[in-house]
Amino acid sequence: MMPGGDRPSQRTLVIIPTYNERENLPLIVGRVHAARPDVHVLVVDDGSPDGTGELADELALADPDRIHVMHRTAKNGLGAAYLAGFAWGLGRAYSVLVEMDADGSHAPEELYRLLDAVDAGADLAIGSRYVDGGTVRNWPRRRMMLSRTANGYSRISLGVDVNDITAGYRAYRREVLEKIDLSAVDSKGYCFQVDLTWRTISAGFTVAEVPITFTERELGKSKMSGSNIREAIFKIAEWGIRGRLDRARGVVR
Repeated sequence: MMPGGDRPSQRTLVIIPTYNERENLPLIVGRVHAARPDVHVLVVDDGSPDGTGELADELALADPDRIHVMHRTAKNGLGAAYLAGFAWGLGRAYSVLVEMDADGSHAPEELYRLLDAVDAGADLAIGSRYVDGGTVRNWPRRRMMLSRTANGYSRISLGVDVNDITAGYRAYRREVLEKIDLSAVDSKGYCFQVDLTWRTISAGFTVAEVPITFTERELGKSKMSGSNIREAIFKIAEWGIRGRLDRARGVVR
């Protein structure tokens, strides 16, 4: 809890990266504000050729107090978009910064679970598919196996007790993002989520997992690629080896 009994979630920014999400964007923003009228939204658009950025500007013009837009000229990956969004939010005194996909896979109606966990003391709240009560809808068997394998590989390699370390629906207290060295983060794809979780745990912060229902997108195309998977395999192995060496030497990062 903040001084005076205020809840950290009273000053929440939901960051939504977009690339060719024109169909999904108004739907997800509308759902966010229907579920939590008090939160602000930052759309980080990577120069979408389908007009997503222009539509985001229209939404912001209609609701300038709660909707904001950042235009980036290059498509540099999910991680870079979130890092830019974090910097924007930290510069504007938000207490909680939330990652949310534009495609509807992360239900805004469940945002309260993440924010309640942060208000209860968690430094990072992860919306987990793989804890009791968590579910996945409309995923093919191959995608589910890939996700489960990635999480198992990450947990074993890094020696952490997080069931859904690759999850992209999460809420950070600003203190976490201020302490960890965001300038050193170069993970561009979905490996970014593992990277920040690992840095959060290594810096001594607490992580809580809350159950969510993850629903595969209905509109648009998935951004998952083979290069994302290769990046994750090699980087996670590197972090795991480095972590074990540090612990053997008594080094605290």
